[in-house]
Amino acid sequence: MRKVTIIGAGNVGSSVALYLAEHKIADIYLVDVVAGLPEGKALDAEEAAPIRRYDVELRGSTDFSCMVESDVVVITAGIARRPGMSRDDLLNTNAKIIKSVSEKVAAYAPNSIIIMVTNPLDVMAYLALKTTGFALKKVVGMAGILDSIRFRSFVAQKFGVSVIDTTAMVLGGHGDSMVPLPRYSTVAGIPITELMSKDDIDKIIERTRKGGAEIVGYLKTGSAYYAPAAAVAKMVECIVRDKRRILPCSAYLKGEYGIEGLFVGVPVMLGKNGVEKIVELELIPEEREALHTSASAVRTVIEKLEDLGII
Repeated sequence: MRKVTIIGAGNVGSSVALYLAEHKIADIYLVDVVAGLPEGKALDAEEAAPIRRYDVELRGSTDFSCMVESDVVVITAGIARRPGMSRDDLLNTNAKIIKSVSEKVAAYAPNSIIIMVTNPLDVMAYLALKTTGFALKKVVGMAGILDSIRFRSFVAQKFGVSVIDTTAMVLGGHGDSMVPLPRYSTVAGIPITELMSKDDIDKIIERTRKGGAEIVGYLKTGSAYYAPAAAVAKMVECIVRDKRRILPCSAYLKGEYGIEGLFVGVPVMLGKNGVEKIVELELIPEEREALHTSASAVRTVIEKLEDLGII
């Protein structure tokens, strides 16, 4: 059985653990600095196994050394957004947490693949890469999948069809400058640009960009976790089972799309080695410009970390 460690046993981390267990993907270890939290969440999920019919090992600990020999390490540790906060508002606090966590991953699980979930996601993935010294393909961020499933949900709601028949592609940084691509988003294989008005599509794009904030506005004291966890679980499955699926993820670019040295959401092939391949789509000028604008926003936040001496 493969092994997945989830660092951060809050709502996202514990939901990832449950999704992975129900799909019998790997043995699961929850790690958190809050004594009792990972142990309790893991035990609770393990006690559901007789009814939910999964037979994997679920353990919780405050000892980071338990991640030894992990195939995948999912990092969800950090503070969540509250109403009025942007993902970038989390920068200072979460950067310190992620740097510390990344050092521990490098020490205890140097052969693992990291999936970054903590916001601001693209920047935290960059920080994890620089801190661990891992190969570029072994650090990947969960962003585009979440943004794309939100886009799909909104398309299905508006068009009145099954969400199963929808596909979507969202590129760029995981933030307000993300770049949904209507030309590459479909209903039963038909581009939504042929099925919906530009005004309706623009409204869906805007709602997708504000999707996380919409949920934060309802919850008041927390942020989304079911959909992010579902996106993470899909990524873990692709890696552990070598699915080699093409999915939008935050990956380190070395000139692809004309972007150098940043984590940005693009289509990638996910497999046992992490990012097996970056897929370059043919973008029209306005799409390419929007992607570069999004990348510039990511670079600006990284420069803030550099000014603080964290990177």
